[in-house]
Amino acid sequence: MSDSTRNDLCTGLPAQADGSARVLVLGSMPGALSLREARYYAHPRNRFWPLMGLLCGVDAGAPYAQRLQALRASGVALWDVIGQCRRQGSLDAAIVRGSEVPNPIAELIDRLPDLRLVACNGAAAHRAFQRFIVPTLRQPLSAPVLALPSTSPANAAASLPALHRAWQPLAEVLRGPGQGR
Repeated sequence: MSDSTRNDLCTGLPAQADGSARVLVLGSMPGALSLREARYYAHPRNRFWPLMGLLCGVDAGAPYAQRLQALRASGVALWDVIGQCRRQGSLDAAIVRGSEVPNPIAELIDRLPDLRLVACNGAAAHRAFQRFIVPTLRQPLSAPVLALPSTSPANAAASLPALHRAWQPLAEVLRGPGQGR
Protein backbone atom coordinates (compact mmCIF):
# COMPACT_ATOMS: atom_id res chain seq x y z
CA MET A 1 0.00 0.00 0.00
CA SER A 2 1.48 3.38 -0.94
CA ASP A 3 1.77 6.25 1.50
CA SER A 4 -0.88 8.16 -0.43
CA THR A 5 -3.54 5.48 0.14
CA ARG A 6 -2.51 4.28 3.62
CA ASN A 7 -4.92 4.86 6.50
CA ASP A 8 -2.86 5.14 9.66
CA LEU A 9 -4.06 3.91 13.02
CA CYS A 10 -4.51 6.99 15.20
CA THR A 11 -4.69 6.80 18.98
CA GLY A 12 -5.97 9.88 20.78
CA LEU A 13 -4.79 11.80 23.80
CA PRO A 14 -5.77 11.27 27.46
CA ALA A 15 -8.66 13.13 29.03
CA GLN A 16 -7.84 16.42 30.71
CA ALA A 17 -10.44 16.48 33.46
CA ASP A 18 -10.97 16.62 37.16
CA GLY A 19 -14.12 16.05 39.19
CA SER A 20 -14.95 19.75 39.43
CA ALA A 21 -15.57 20.30 35.69
CA ARG A 22 -18.78 22.09 34.78
CA VAL A 23 -18.14 21.98 31.02
CA LEU A 24 -16.88 19.04 28.97
CA VAL A 25 -15.44 20.03 25.58
CA LEU A 26 -15.28 17.11 23.18
CA GLY A 27 -13.47 17.02 19.88
CA SER A 28 -13.73 14.18 17.39
CA MET A 29 -10.09 12.98 17.11
CA PRO A 30 -6.95 15.15 17.40
CA GLY A 31 -5.28 16.15 14.16
CA ALA A 32 -1.99 14.67 13.03
CA LEU A 33 0.12 17.51 14.47
CA SER A 34 -1.64 17.30 17.84
CA LEU A 35 -1.03 13.55 17.94
CA ARG A 36 2.64 13.96 16.97
CA GLU A 37 3.17 16.62 19.64
CA ALA A 38 0.84 14.97 22.20
CA ARG A 39 -0.90 18.34 22.70
CA TYR A 40 -4.55 19.18 22.20
CA TYR A 41 -5.15 21.75 19.46
CA ALA A 42 -1.47 22.02 18.51
CA HIS A 43 -2.03 23.31 14.97
CA PRO A 44 -1.00 26.99 14.97
CA ARG A 45 -4.12 28.02 13.02
CA ASN A 46 -6.56 26.19 15.29
CA ARG A 47 -8.54 28.81 17.19
CA PHE A 48 -9.27 26.67 20.28
CA TRP A 49 -6.69 28.23 22.62
CA PRO A 50 -7.36 31.85 21.57
CA LEU A 51 -11.08 31.10 22.01
CA MET A 52 -10.49 29.72 25.51
CA GLY A 53 -8.60 32.94 26.21
CA LEU A 54 -11.69 34.95 25.32
CA LEU A 55 -14.17 32.66 27.07
CA CYS A 56 -12.40 31.75 30.29
CA GLY A 57 -9.15 33.68 30.51
CA VAL A 58 -6.69 30.94 29.48
CA ASP A 59 -3.45 32.54 28.23
CA ALA A 60 -3.19 31.11 24.70
CA GLY A 61 0.55 31.89 24.65
CA ALA A 62 1.37 30.12 27.92
CA PRO A 63 3.21 26.80 27.90
CA TYR A 64 0.90 23.87 27.17
CA ALA A 65 0.90 22.45 30.72
CA GLN A 66 -0.10 25.86 32.10
CA ARG A 67 -2.92 26.18 29.54
CA LEU A 68 -4.28 22.77 30.58
CA GLN A 69 -4.05 23.70 34.25
CA ALA A 70 -5.84 27.01 33.65
CA LEU A 71 -8.53 25.26 31.62
CA ARG A 72 -9.19 22.76 34.43
CA ALA A 73 -9.12 25.55 37.03
CA SER A 74 -11.80 27.41 35.08
CA GLY A 75 -14.07 24.35 35.18
CA VAL A 76 -13.43 22.92 31.70
CA ALA A 77 -12.62 19.28 30.96
CA LEU A 78 -11.24 18.30 27.56
CA TRP A 79 -11.31 15.04 25.61
CA ASP A 80 -12.31 13.51 22.28
CA VAL A 81 -15.21 11.23 21.44
CA ILE A 82 -13.04 8.91 19.35
CA GLY A 83 -10.13 7.25 21.12
CA GLN A 84 -8.80 5.35 18.14
CA CYS A 85 -9.49 5.18 14.41
CA ARG A 86 -7.89 4.81 11.02
CA ARG A 87 -7.35 8.04 9.16
CA GLN A 88 -4.97 9.55 6.64
CA GLY A 89 -4.08 13.13 7.55
CA SER A 90 -6.11 15.24 9.95
CA LEU A 91 -9.57 15.73 8.50
CA ASP A 92 -12.60 14.19 10.19
CA ALA A 93 -13.90 13.29 6.73
CA ALA A 94 -10.87 11.01 6.30
CA ILE A 95 -11.75 8.82 9.31
CA VAL A 96 -12.47 5.32 8.02
CA ARG A 97 -16.05 4.52 8.97
CA GLY A 98 -16.20 1.43 11.15
CA SER A 99 -12.63 1.88 12.46
CA GLU A 100 -13.69 4.20 15.28
CA VAL A 101 -13.22 3.10 18.88
CA PRO A 102 -14.89 5.59 21.22
CA ASN A 103 -13.40 6.83 24.45
CA PRO A 104 -15.33 5.87 27.62
CA ILE A 105 -17.06 9.26 27.80
CA ALA A 106 -20.05 7.88 29.73
CA GLU A 107 -17.69 6.78 32.52
CA LEU A 108 -16.11 10.24 32.58
CA ILE A 109 -19.53 11.90 32.72
CA ASP A 110 -20.42 9.72 35.72
CA ARG A 111 -17.38 11.21 37.52
CA LEU A 112 -18.41 14.82 36.82
CA PRO A 113 -21.18 15.61 39.34
CA ASP A 114 -21.17 19.35 38.51
CA LEU A 115 -21.39 18.90 34.72
CA ARG A 116 -23.68 21.54 33.24
CA LEU A 117 -22.75 21.50 29.54
CA VAL A 118 -21.23 19.18 26.93
CA ALA A 119 -19.73 21.27 24.13
CA CYS A 120 -18.91 19.36 20.95
CA ASN A 121 -16.16 21.11 18.99
CA GLY A 122 -17.62 20.68 15.52
CA ALA A 123 -20.36 18.70 13.81
CA ALA A 124 -18.24 15.54 13.52
CA ALA A 125 -17.70 15.45 17.28
CA HIS A 126 -21.42 15.92 17.85
CA ARG A 127 -22.35 13.15 15.39
CA ALA A 128 -19.81 10.80 17.01
CA PHE A 129 -21.18 11.66 20.47
CA GLN A 130 -24.73 10.83 19.34
CA ARG A 131 -23.62 7.64 17.58
CA PHE A 132 -21.18 6.20 20.10
CA ILE A 133 -21.75 7.79 23.50
CA VAL A 134 -25.48 8.40 23.89
CA PRO A 135 -26.26 4.65 23.68
CA THR A 136 -23.77 3.97 26.51
CA LEU A 137 -25.18 6.51 28.98
CA ARG A 138 -26.69 4.90 32.07
CA GLN A 139 -29.25 7.68 32.33
CA PRO A 140 -30.21 10.62 30.13
CA LEU A 141 -27.91 13.60 30.47
CA SER A 142 -29.28 16.51 32.45
CA ALA A 143 -26.67 18.75 30.81
CA PRO A 144 -27.34 20.02 27.28
CA VAL A 145 -25.12 18.72 24.47
CA LEU A 146 -24.30 21.45 21.96
CA ALA A 147 -22.85 21.11 18.47
CA LEU A 148 -20.62 24.19 18.23
CA PRO A 149 -18.69 25.41 15.19
CA SER A 150 -15.31 23.76 14.91
CA THR A 151 -12.20 25.72 15.90
CA SER A 152 -10.23 23.77 13.28
CA PRO A 153 -8.39 25.63 10.52
CA ALA A 154 -10.49 23.51 8.14
CA ASN A 155 -13.44 25.66 9.29
CA ALA A 156 -11.81 28.82 7.96
CA ALA A 157 -15.20 30.41 7.26
CA ALA A 158 -15.72 30.89 11.01
CA SER A 159 -13.76 33.88 12.28
CA LEU A 160 -12.59 34.06 15.89
CA PRO A 161 -15.30 36.67 16.69
CA ALA A 162 -17.95 34.39 15.15
CA LEU A 163 -16.66 31.43 17.17
CA HIS A 164 -16.66 33.60 20.29
CA ARG A 165 -20.34 34.43 19.77
CA ALA A 166 -21.30 30.81 19.02
CA TRP A 167 -19.41 29.43 22.03
CA GLN A 168 -20.98 31.89 24.53
CA PRO A 169 -23.02 29.15 26.28
CA LEU A 170 -19.72 27.82 27.61
CA ALA A 171 -18.83 31.20 29.15
CA GLU A 172 -22.33 31.55 30.60
CA VAL A 173 -22.05 28.21 32.39
CA LEU A 174 -18.59 29.02 33.72
CA ARG A 175 -19.68 32.38 35.14
CA GLY A 176 -23.18 31.23 36.14
CA PRO A 177 -24.75 31.69 39.58
CA GLY A 178 -22.77 30.20 42.42
CA GLN A 179 -19.69 29.64 40.31
CA GLY A 180 -17.56 32.31 41.92
CA ARG A 181 -17.10 34.30 38.68
